Amino acid sequence: MPLSGEYEPSTRGPVRDQVELYERTDGAEGNALHGLPIVVLTTVGKRSGKLRKSPVMRVEHHGRYLVVASLGGAPTSPSWYHNIMASPLVELQDGPVRKDYACKLLSGTERELWWRRAVEAFPQYAAYQARTTREIPLVLLEAS
Repeated sequence: MPLSGEYEPSTRGPVRDQVELYERTDGAEGNALHGLPIVVLTTVGKRSGKLRKSPVMRVEHHGRYLVVASLGGAPTSPSWYHNIMASPLVELQDGPVRKDYACKLLSGTERELWWRRAVEAFPQYAAYQARTTREIPLVLLEAS
C-alpha cells in the first residue's frame, strides 16, 4: 500500500536540497554522497505522522535493499530508523523507480551477510561501527 499523507521536508538544508534535486531529476542529479550512490527513503514520522524523506546510501543485492542506521557512528540511530520501527512500511526511490517495501530488522547470520554487503557498498560503515558502542541496526526492505 503506497504511503500517503503530508510531506514535511527536512529542517536540515543540505538534506532537503538533495532530496528535492534527486526527486526533481528522477535521480539523475543529487544521486551521490561521498562519491557513492544514494537512494531516497520515505518514512512516516513517528510523532508527526507526516512523510519524511532521507537520502541513504544505496545498498542493493538482487533487487533487495538494505538501509543502515549508522548516523555516522553516533551513539543513537537516525530519526528515520525510529520512524521505521513505529511504522514498518516505506517507499524507496532508486533513480526514477519508486516502490513500496515492508521493513525487517536483521539479526544473526542474515545480518552478518548484509553487513558485509553494506561495507562493500560504503566502506565507511566499518569506521562508523568502530566509533560507537551500539550495534548499528540493519533494516532489509522487502517488496510489499
